[in-house]
Parts: sequence; C-alpha cells; structure tokens
Amino acid sequence: MSDILEEPHFRPPAPKPRTEPLGTVAFLRAVRENPLSMWMQDHFIEPVITGDGALGRLTVVSDPAMIRHILLDNAANYRKDDLQIRILAPGLGRGLVTAEGDAWRLQRRTIAPLFTPRNVAGFFPAMVGAAERLVHRWQRRPEGRVVDVSLEMTRVTLDVLERTIFTHGVPKDPDALGRAITRYFNSIGRIDPLDIFGFPDWIPRVGRIRARPSIQFFEETVNELIEARKALLASGEPAPRDLLTLLLEAADPETSKGLSDVEVRTNIVTFIGAGHETTANALSWSLYLLSQDERARTHVEREVDDVLGAGPFEPRHLEKLVYTRAVIDEAIRLYPPAPYMSRTAIEDDMIGDLAIPAGSMVAIAPYVLHRHRRLWDDPDAFRPERFLPEERGRIDRFAYLPFGAGPRVCIGASFALQEAVIVLATIARTIRLDLLEGHVVEPVQRITLRPRGGLPMHVRMRADEAAGLTRR
Repeated sequence: MSDILEEPHFRPPAPKPRTEPLGTVAFLRAVRENPLSMWMQDHFIEPVITGDGALGRLTVVSDPAMIRHILLDNAANYRKDDLQIRILAPGLGRGLVTAEGDAWRLQRRTIAPLFTPRNVAGFFPAMVGAAERLVHRWQRRPEGRVVDVSLEMTRVTLDVLERTIFTHGVPKDPDALGRAITRYFNSIGRIDPLDIFGFPDWIPRVGRIRARPSIQFFEETVNELIEARKALLASGEPAPRDLLTLLLEAADPETSKGLSDVEVRTNIVTFIGAGHETTANALSWSLYLLSQDERARTHVEREVDDVLGAGPFEPRHLEKLVYTRAVIDEAIRLYPPAPYMSRTAIEDDMIGDLAIPAGSMVAIAPYVLHRHRRLWDDPDAFRPERFLPEERGRIDRFAYLPFGAGPRVCIGASFALQEAVIVLATIARTIRLDLLEGHVVEPVQRITLRPRGGLPMHVRMRADEAAGLTRR
C-alpha cells in the first residue's frame, strides 16, 4: 500500500467555504440554488456554531459526543423539523423517512425484519444479475462511446429494485420511472422560501407544481403493483418472496398489526426514491473519483481480479473486496447521500455547556462533518485507505454519518452497501470509465448530493489480460 500513500491524493470538487456570512436575500438564493455554497469556513473548524437567521435560532453541531447525545442518548427529545417534513412529505408521504412518534415506531418495528442480514444476503443474485446486464449492455456499444454515468447508475439500481421489491417487474417503463425520480429530486429539492418561512401548504410552491407529474407517476405505478400483488396473494397462487410481498404480510411484532395500504405505498415510494437515490449517487461519485485517481482505480482492478478471477461472482467474495468497499465509503464521506439533517428540540436541553432551547433547530450536516478539520486528516482529499481495517478503527462512530445514526439510522444501509460493492466490482472487472474531456463536475444538493449536469464518461474495455478473461 506504500506506493499509494506516498503521492498526493486527488482533491475532488466542492464549493469553496465562505469567509463572510450571507445576508437574508443571498442566503435564500444560495439555499435554493445549491445549499452547499452557504457553509462558512468556521463550520469546518468549530465544533459548534449557533446563530439566528431566516430559520430562527440554529445550532450547527459537528462534535461527535454532542451528535451522539442528539441522535442516540436523548433522541426522544429531538424530532424532525417542520422544514424537512414540508419538503419531503408531498412526494414521500408519511413513510419511514417522514413519520414521527408512534406512527414511525410502528413502521420501523414492522419493516426492520425485512432487512435482516439473511434477507439482504438473499438479494445477492438479483444485484449481480443487474450489474452484469449493465456491463453487457455497455460491451455491445462502440469503444469509447460516451454515456451519462449518473443516469446509468439510476438505471442499474432501479433494475435491482425491480427484482427485489417487485419481482414481476413494474407496470410502466423502468426508464420512465428513472426519469420521474430525477425530475422529482430536481424539482422538490430546490428549497422554496415559502417553506423556510413556514407559509401554509395551500400556497402553491413552484417545486411542488413541477414535481406533481412525477409524484402522480409514482403513486399510479405503486398502486398498480400493490393491487396486482394483493390479487395474487388472495388467489392462493405462489407469490414471490420479494419486498412487496413482505411489506403486505408484515406485522408489528408487538401488536401483530399490519401496515395499511397507505403505509405500504408510502414506504415503497420511499424505497424507490430515497433508497434508489442513495445507491445510484454513491456509485456515480465512486466511478467519478476512480476516473480521476489512477492509483486507486488500478488498486480496485487488481483486487477485483484477484478475488473474483474468471469465475462467477459469489457471496463469499464480498468480504474480500476490502479496498473496493473502502472506495465507496470514502465516496460517501466526501459526497454523503444525506448532506444535511436537522432536528427541533421538544424540550430545553443541555449538552455539556451548550443550551438548546425548546423549539430551536439543531443541524447535523454530514457534508460538513465529513470534511471537518478537527476530525479528519486531509479531509478534502480522496483517500480510500482511511477506511481500510487498520485505519477505520480510528474514526469516531459519530464523525461519519452517511446513513445517520441512532434509532433513525437508515434501515436499508446494508442493502445499499452490498449493492454498491457488487455493481462497482462488476464494472471494474471489464470496464474503465473516463470523464468526458472538458466537462466540469460540480456537486449540487437536491435533498441528496448529485453531480450537476450529470457525469458524461467514455466507456472503454479494459485492455489487460485479466479483464479479457472475464468478458462474456
């Protein structure tokens, strides 16, 4: 590994932190266009920053011990704030991401068994099949052809969902579903000043109006899936043991109560939207970072060749793809799936010497936390080695939050990471992706972190002998 550590590491693009605070109008413009541009240098240096602004009193916390207190030790005192609910609920409904209180606890208890290690491992063949179909499709194209990798990752992750959530496929064009998801995040992800200032929901928002066709498309697609599956189950015919069937049959282990049709629908929409988006973006950023760092890319290729050889991809290979997994972990450190999360204090709280008044907002921004000068060595550099076993133990659990933490930690994290490792390794066996000359990559926050304008990249076959052995 020493040959990799000796040379400087690639520093991927990110907005330059501000040195002066923004006025109200400039703040509202920045939040709408790209919230990443509003962060100041002090946010990446100080453990806590408190101030008053358009959102009222806001405390930005980047101290791991304090974050543990908010997300775990005293999590019951911190609910999701109204701004997040106003932005997400119109599309995602009141599923796991947006529900609160007893409704959330019921859904969490009911759905958690669906994501046990055994169930996630059972999705391995579907994930490998989707990854191989992607590679085979690329291999049929002319050498060097340009594709938008962000759209391609949307396509492959939707292929996985189609074979794990609804085995019989979606009743509509999967590519149309992918385009609807992209339009949804691009539209609803632009924070509207009306939401910031808490104006009533009946006042029209531009983003919601633009997102309506996508939301309607989601609902129609999912309703058709649910009705068809319920009819199949009622007929007594064998039904696939996918997530859709499991959701319809799920019962709260404490009360034996099942999910309502609305709860099933909102959670499937959540899996399609938020779940797919997490993995697609993690893969997009991983492939981009590898295209810019030849040492890291070569290391992934060598590891994949050594572990997989010329045979089929098997579950036992996953734990040996250590560096490949480290690349994904580093990609979602630099470009976390959820770059910002916030809570509202229900009652007054004290975290050490820090007073949190009831009703005030507390922000934990993984994008800031993962680049914080006090927590990370060379935080702006792409350095997968920091996530290898010999170094990972030095990372505080609450300094790295790509999937959150505490009771509301992402329920599908293991699903997303397994899928990402499988897809990345399958691509690396035979394909090299190189960024289109002259294309400028810029991360933009649209609820999740996306590359503005996509990721146009050349698809080329690996020329080395090991790669040739794996082509089929």
